[in-house]
Amino acid sequence: MATAPRPTQIKLQTRSRRLELCYSETEKYPLSYEFLRVLSPSAEVRGHGPGSAVLQTGKKDVAITLIELAGNYALKITYSDGHDSGLYTWDYLYDLCCNEETYWNDYLQQLAAAEQSR
Repeated sequence: MATAPRPTQIKLQTRSRRLELCYSETEKYPLSYEFLRVLSPSAEVRGHGPGSAVLQTGKKDVAITLIELAGNYALKITYSDGHDSGLYTWDYLYDLCCNEETYWNDYLQQLAAAEQSR
């Protein structure tokens, strides 16, 4: 399996509440803060094993307060709700970019099934 590319630019867009990952002049992905937060790669969100993921609710207004490089392979993102665990590897970020619509729709369906809100 090929390794995902590393973004050439990472832009925090506070007004639109998006993190834009640029891979080339034409390949740009603006991911919402909420999307990144609810799909955090942390054990707190994903759980500690199959079937133990924790549905994230009430994250509609979350903000990114800090972004840090983690070595040469990932970003560490801190959110306004205090969440700061889990490293967003380049592979994981690129997967989120390429599959945003699918992941977002799945998340919205999970919320509806749990009768919860964003």
